[in-house]
Amino acid sequence: MITSIELGDFLAHSNTKLQFENGVTVFVGDNGAGKSSIIDAITFALFGEHTRKSNKGLIRRGSNQGFSKIGFSINGKQYEAVRKVDSKGALAATFSEMVNDERIEIAAGERKQFGESMTQQVEQVIGLDFEKLKIASIVQQGELNAIINAKPKEFKELLNAIIGIDKLDVAAESMKIVNKEFREQIKEKIGFDDTHIEILLRDLEKYENEIKEAIPEKNKLESNQKEIETKVNELREKIEIDTPKVDKINQLESRKKELVEYAKEAIKGIQEQISQNERKIHDCEGCFEHAEQKNDLESKILKVEQAVEDTLKKIQELTSQTGSLKEKQLLASKLQLKDNKCPVCDSNVDKLNPLFQEEHLKEEMICIQKEIVSKENEREMYNQKRKEFSEKLQHSRDAEATLRAHSINNKEELLLIQKEIQSKKENIQKIPSIGGNLTEISQIDSHAKTIFESITKLETETKGFDEQEFSNLKKTVNQKQMELSQINQQIGAITEKISKGKQQIKSIQSAVSELKIVKEYVGNLNEIQTNVFSRDGPVATSLRSWALNTISAKASEYLTLLNTKIQRILLSEKSRDISITCYSKSEVLELESLSGGEKVSVALALRLGMASLLGASNLNLMILDEPTTHLDAERKKSLVGVLSQLSNISNSETRMQFLIITHDAEIFENSTVEQIYKFESSEQGSKVTEI
Repeated sequence: MITSIELGDFLAHSNTKLQFENGVTVFVGDNGAGKSSIIDAITFALFGEHTRKSNKGLIRRGSNQGFSKIGFSINGKQYEAVRKVDSKGALAATFSEMVNDERIEIAAGERKQFGESMTQQVEQVIGLDFEKLKIASIVQQGELNAIINAKPKEFKELLNAIIGIDKLDVAAESMKIVNKEFREQIKEKIGFDDTHIEILLRDLEKYENEIKEAIPEKNKLESNQKEIETKVNELREKIEIDTPKVDKINQLESRKKELVEYAKEAIKGIQEQISQNERKIHDCEGCFEHAEQKNDLESKILKVEQAVEDTLKKIQELTSQTGSLKEKQLLASKLQLKDNKCPVCDSNVDKLNPLFQEEHLKEEMICIQKEIVSKENEREMYNQKRKEFSEKLQHSRDAEATLRAHSINNKEELLLIQKEIQSKKENIQKIPSIGGNLTEISQIDSHAKTIFESITKLETETKGFDEQEFSNLKKTVNQKQMELSQINQQIGAITEKISKGKQQIKSIQSAVSELKIVKEYVGNLNEIQTNVFSRDGPVATSLRSWALNTISAKASEYLTLLNTKIQRILLSEKSRDISITCYSKSEVLELESLSGGEKVSVALALRLGMASLLGASNLNLMILDEPTTHLDAERKKSLVGVLSQLSNISNSETRMQFLIITHDAEIFENSTVEQIYKFESSEQGSKVTEI
């Protein structure tokens, strides 16, 4: 039971302390006075849960922090739970056992990552978590009579929620998610899930049939392949034999062309040789006569040159004598006898020496001049002769150079060349026209004969070879090869198809084998979902049947304590509905025939039975929040009558504690309830006084 509540700056309470005893405690006051805050204080201190939007919303306006402290007893032990929150949302919490007025800390905070959780410790001590406590111990506004006023189907849903069967829906949905995720994992791993087994089996059958059909087709193609390969090999052997002949045919034509070309070149060469030799004879003709005069002409030229030199010397002497005579003539003009006396010594002389006689000197000069002219003419004659002899000598030297250039040493060699020219001219005349008889052409020279022998050999080796037939043979081989290539492609495609088919079969067989295990596993999951987690399955039905019997028995026990004519309540499930049947000592009572107080008693007994079913006996607490909401005056009086009898329940062995929150204070004025707290609003916060 709750033994005390202390609130500091918590919601509307600045400083509120409440003490509780066994039995019924009523909170009265107007709306907004802070009555329902007690519920948030209890759930926050115990579990850190509340109905506000955030933890900071629990702090009273104008304060920096707030706290809720709850004292409670279970099985003779005293406990205290405290939680604090500041304006930043930071939390602090401690859970302690009170032993001889000393606090022994059990847990602090919510460091779940370190395995520390105050809430978990509280849940272990109380035996309930927050959700179960709400269902077992807290009856919100309008929920008390919802049990008996609800339609059978709605009552069943309410019962499912209270006893937790609705969680089976969550479990069932979780199972669906698990099932779906499991299938997705299998599909991601294998590529399929258990729903594809039939499809895979059909694919397996399809691949097996395809392989079954493909194998004979492949065998047929392979047989055809071998036949064509044999034929191609035979044809290739023949081609290999005839292929050299093709080369030899080409060589034959090439050699024939070579012979013809050589013949042309040979004839051209002979003609050029004839022309060269004729030109040689023409150039050398008469050269021997000129060359033979060379030595004689050189001797004559030497003699003429000597004569020219002698004549030149004579002319020079005569010219010198002329100069001397001119000097004597000048002197003679000055040496004239005067009175037969010498102009030099003045001696008497008859006449002057002729060397100094002017007439005599003139005659001498005339004679010398004539002799010079004669020598000049003689020199000119010798120069002319020298020129003539030089020209002849040049001709002689040219003739000698020509003979040397043509390597002609004597006239006999020229005669031989003339005979050779005549012979070659006769041979050319014997050669037939180019392109005629190759045998005759081969007689040109030894090289032509060698080429002709090669031609004869090639003709022998290629005799009987049909080039067109060989070409057709190659075409046939190519066609067969293309046909063989197509067959190879077909065989390759079928082989690949068979290989892929076998791989697919192996893959499908492996997948199907694994998926059968998956299907069995999924089937087990579905069976669990259907039989265990389905709210209409055998587990839920059995659980409801057990819960209905337990609630019926407990509710009946509570009714005997509420002093009504109703002796027993029976909850039963029919089809998809749950019905409530009330019994007196002698008859069955319909719910519609019950008075307002009796209906409240039935509803309260059922809630207590449900609370007992959920294990509320650890805390032995039930909170009724505004149970009079939407009730008329008569039903409110009936409710007060029932609530007044709750002390009887609290004094029983179960020792239940009831906290009743209501704004209808007047309905408890004449009641037997002794502990009533009045809540009022003030500027300092909620004011709580015991009345």
